[in-house]
Amino acid sequence: RKVEMKSSNWSQSMSSVAEVPTLDLLCFKINGSCYRSLYPFGIQFAIYLVCTLGVLLMVLGNLLVVISIFHFKVLHTPTNFLLLSLALADLLLGLTVLPFSAIRSVESCWYFGDDFCRLHTFLDTLFCLTSIFHLCFISIDRHCAICDPLLYPTKFTVRVACTYIAVGWGVPVVYTSVFLYSKIIEESLDHFLQDMPCIGSCQLLFNKLWGWINFPVFFLPCLIMIGLYVKIFIVANKQAKQISNMTRNTGNPQHQLGATKREKKAAKTLGIAVGIYLLCWLPFTIDTIVDSLLDFITPPVVFDVLIWFAYFNSACNPLIYVFSYHWFRRAVKLVLTRQIFSAQTCTIDLYQEE
Repeated sequence: RKVEMKSSNWSQSMSSVAEVPTLDLLCFKINGSCYRSLYPFGIQFAIYLVCTLGVLLMVLGNLLVVISIFHFKVLHTPTNFLLLSLALADLLLGLTVLPFSAIRSVESCWYFGDDFCRLHTFLDTLFCLTSIFHLCFISIDRHCAICDPLLYPTKFTVRVACTYIAVGWGVPVVYTSVFLYSKIIEESLDHFLQDMPCIGSCQLLFNKLWGWINFPVFFLPCLIMIGLYVKIFIVANKQAKQISNMTRNTGNPQHQLGATKREKKAAKTLGIAVGIYLLCWLPFTIDTIVDSLLDFITPPVVFDVLIWFAYFNSACNPLIYVFSYHWFRRAVKLVLTRQIFSAQTCTIDLYQEE
């Protein structure tokens, strides 16, 4: 009898010991909880460090864009208003979304509740879509500027820029609100929805329809940008050849060289912009549609890498569209040296060569 009791107590103690590591692996100590990703401290610290540096780069770079365009009056142009709105979307993404996304990526758990999960998903989708729409509108602006330079000042006015900005924010707000906060959509499409894989994952709209709808929403601006930038590249090369022929006849090789370099630089900058956009967004977009066809087989680690690649595009925007301009370098210098606190600096002509 005593032997049986000892055997029973031993088995119970071994069972409780076996449950301890299992509970430690769960996000929450409840049934149906997600499992945590247990990385060694060094790897975990490295991931947090990379995420933190990426967020800082995104926030500081876009903050400099916002301050510069807002402060200096000479930068109050239709094109720069688009850049300002784009930088604001990327800045808000870095401030409100990415810190929580970093914790979820490292811990593979969502600790902030269901309501904030829905809000976080709303802001994430909103700012990413807004950024993509603005990149598309900037490509339209550049297309008008290079392909139709004489009519460009009358075509692309402040009013047109404000319309683009309103559409760039309004459409993502409506689109995201309908799918995240509308009960009608959720009830009418119930047969498309799949159950949440576990508690603590914060994977809203985990269904096949979401992948099919997101694909054209993200991919269509991509096709527009590629088409416009290809035409811009062709027109820029044609203009460079025309300038070369004109300067050869007038015998002004220095002017010819300067003009050719400017055209090549503009075409190269546009090519880099398209390349980085495709590099950042196409892997995530393609994985979304393929994953929906194959019942979501993408490992969480791979999905996190792809979504952070997409986030990285928002950190690249200031480098691609703004940091290559000499006027922005002058503006950053004035901001960092705190000369913007002087009332006279707001009227400085940043376009004038030093």
